[in-house]
Amino acid sequence: MVKKGPRAVVLVGNPVAPYSRALRIARTLDGLGYAVEIACVAGPGLPAVEDGEGYVLRRYVPSSRWLGRSSLGRPNARGGTGETPLDTHVRARSSAPASRMVGRVARTAAAVRRWLWWPHTVRGWWRTLANELAPADLYHACGSLTIAPALAARRRTPFGPSGRRAVVIYDAIDDVFESNNVLDMPRPIRAWHGRRETAWARAADAVVTVNDPLAERLGARWRRQITAIPNYPEPRPPQPAADSGPDLIRAELGIPSAMRIVLFQGRLGPRLGLDAAAEGVLLVRDAALVLLGFGRGFERERAVDADPRFAGRHFTIPARHPDELLAWTASADVALIPLPPVSVNQRLSSPNKFWEALAAGTPVVVPAGLTYIADLVRTDDLGVVARSESAEDLATALHTVLETGPAATVARRARIAALANERFSWPV
Repeated sequence: MVKKGPRAVVLVGNPVAPYSRALRIARTLDGLGYAVEIACVAGPGLPAVEDGEGYVLRRYVPSSRWLGRSSLGRPNARGGTGETPLDTHVRARSSAPASRMVGRVARTAAAVRRWLWWPHTVRGWWRTLANELAPADLYHACGSLTIAPALAARRRTPFGPSGRRAVVIYDAIDDVFESNNVLDMPRPIRAWHGRRETAWARAADAVVTVNDPLAERLGARWRRQITAIPNYPEPRPPQPAADSGPDLIRAELGIPSAMRIVLFQGRLGPRLGLDAAAEGVLLVRDAALVLLGFGRGFERERAVDADPRFAGRHFTIPARHPDELLAWTASADVALIPLPPVSVNQRLSSPNKFWEALAAGTPVVVPAGLTYIADLVRTDDLGVVARSESAEDLATALHTVLETGPAATVARRARIAALANERFSWPV
């Protein structure tokens, strides 16, 4: 049954398998009376259309000359890289000594293409949206991969189905051109794309982002007001005082109750501090690192699981739906966020895994270089701030959290969960 009322489209430049912020926004818009579509990118093995709670999700197949490049070198819904047969051939040939130059040239050409045509991974998707996306009254563009097609849709149909002037909200979830993803992009090209994003942000009817430091930084650059809408999770139902809920992780993996669970959940891949995390957990008595995630690093981490050096101390399992995630997070003893602060965006970030740990009552360990969340951890006693993201410093911080006595552990979890429910939940 099609819902009547103004129409809203939430655009997401990935397959939404799933994407928690888009789901929360869609459900909120549904509550405000909108008929909501989440418009995202087709992914292997995923249905073209899904009916959700208060929204319909449509995955659009990229078209035009960019067809087949929408996931090149990016994680897909099943953890693959989106590598094409040509990429495989070039990589295989480049491993031969006589063909190393071919490999270098191919990699350089791919990098130049990636830099100049940013964001090349979604341009075919943009073309499909231009041909197939139905007009809306409100376009909520999640991230820099989606703002251009949202503005284009408003230009095509200035007034939405309800007769209102169409509105675009740019949800700037990252400081893209101060992020890890563009560290290898030459500075002049980065500046050029940064000016494009500035023009997009100024053309939007409103801009939001995920926390106050990013709102201040982006607002000064774009010379406009930006509202911070943190990606707080839905509150978790209250749990008995001495119980954090089902022990889902240990039940899934067969880990004994005496083994303490150190959890990292979310996207898996390079530049996330996962190697240091694995080494650090080896330095902590009776502890195992559990990676609950997805992305192009998934199979690599599975290989670490099988390494004899990490056997029984390193486990990788697939991500869970956002609606299930807090229960899984609650079954960990500590949540580890080892992200190296190698960019401005990383230092000011407030990743979903941080808020989800708090909502579950799970204490956190974060390196001092993640300045925004580190300040929150210190101020509200939410866990321990490690001196750095090194394995040794992470291990010291983990030891401090895990060696708390049973009564103090229960009290700490209850206090963190109560604080999150009061201050860090989506209804707030």
